Amino acid sequence: MTTDLRPWRGVLVATALPLNDDLSVNYDKYAEHCAWLVENGCDGVVPNGSLGEYQVLTPEERAKVVETAVAAVGGARVMPGVAAYGSAESRRWAEQAREAGCASVMLLPPNAYRADERAVLAHYAEVAKAGLPVVAYNNPIDTKVDLVPELLATLHGEGWIQGVKEFSGDVRRAYRIAELAPELDLLVGADDVLLELAVAGAKGWVAGYPNALPKSSVELYRAATRGDLDTALPLYRQLHPLLRWDSRVEFVQAIKLSMDIAGRHGGTCRPPRVPLLPEQEAAVRAATKKALAAGLA
Repeated sequence: MTTDLRPWRGVLVATALPLNDDLSVNYDKYAEHCAWLVENGCDGVVPNGSLGEYQVLTPEERAKVVETAVAAVGGARVMPGVAAYGSAESRRWAEQAREAGCASVMLLPPNAYRADERAVLAHYAEVAKAGLPVVAYNNPIDTKVDLVPELLATLHGEGWIQGVKEFSGDVRRAYRIAELAPELDLLVGADDVLLELAVAGAKGWVAGYPNALPKSSVELYRAATRGDLDTALPLYRQLHPLLRWDSRVEFVQAIKLSMDIAGRHGGTCRPPRVPLLPEQEAAVRAATKKALAAGLA
C-alpha cells in the first residue's frame, strides 16, 4: 500500500480521461473513475500522463484534471504527470500539483528534442525546486532520451528524483539500478513486464490496464511482489494478451475500448489519435471478453 513518505508505491493507475461526444472533458465521470479505482484496490492515480492525453489538453483542462483527482481520492493518492516542452513549464505544473495538494509528481526528461546528459540533469534540478518528490519517467521509445541506470543514480544522488517509472522494456536494468542507487524506488512502467520487474524488486506499478480490470490487476501485482508465483504466473498469462497493448502505439485506444467492454466509460480520444483498425479492435475485443469470461473484471 502507499505510505505518506513514499506515496508512489503500490498500484498507481495512469488514468484514462473520459471525454464527452464533443471531445470536452467529462470531469464528473473522471472523478467517479478515480474513486472507483481506489475502491477496487488501487493505491492511487496518475493524471496527465500519456494515457490521460495530456498533450492535447488546454492548460485550464490540465489543471482541472489534477484538482478533480485530488477532490475525488485525496492528494496523497495523486501523482500528476508534469511533462512539458520546457523545464520552466514543467516546474510550474509541479507547483500547481503542490498547490492542489498532491504529494509527488512524475516527470519525463526533456522531450522537445533529444537532450544530452547535461540538459537532463538541469531539467530535473529545475523541477525539483518546486519542492515535491519527483518520480522520473524513463520512456526512451517516445522521448529519444534514455535515463540509463548511471544517469538515474546521479539524479537520485543529487536528491532530484526519488523513484523511476521504467518503460525501456529492458528488465535487466532493475538489477543495475539497485546496485547503483539502492534507495531509488523502481516502478513498473510497462504492463507487459510487470511480473519480471516485480520479481526484481519493484516497489510500485504505474499501470494502464487497471483502468478496465482493477481487481485482477491489483491481485496480480500483490502476488508478484510478495513472490507468490503460484498465484501470479497463471494470472499474468491470462492478462498478458491485454497487458501487451500498453507497450503499443495504440495503447490509449485499446485501454479505452477495454473499459467500454468492461462497462466503464472509455470512449473516444482526441486527435491526432484515430480509432483502432478493424483487426486491432477485434483483437482487443476478443482478449477483453475472454478476460471477463474468466472472471477477471
